[in-house]
Amino acid sequence: MKIAKLTDMTKGWFIGNFEPSLFKTNDVEVAVKTYNEGDYEESHYHKIATEYTCIISGRVQMNGVEYKAGDIIVMEPGEATDFKCLENGTINVVVKIPGANNDKYLL
Repeated sequence: MKIAKLTDMTKGWFIGNFEPSLFKTNDVEVAVKTYNEGDYEESHYHKIATEYTCIISGRVQMNGVEYKAGDIIVMEPGEATDFKCLENGTINVVVKIPGANNDKYLL
């Protein structure tokens, strides 16, 4: 049995082809991310990967649309989004398939 700490991972990413990683693979990337109100990620898209974002708690805004706990947003390759956290302590799970390195393009 292995034990790890999410706080030791880079921005919550713990599976994928990066360091540190609990399982190094190009097949998928997985993260559990925690945000504070006002945290923002610039509009971007992926050419290869599909990105699944599940809001576990809190509220976020993507492309001007508000999402809350229980919502799952699927961004297909070529679809762009930004990300703004609307509530302290917001948590989401992000899965990218495949785990394509250098596949984030800022607008």
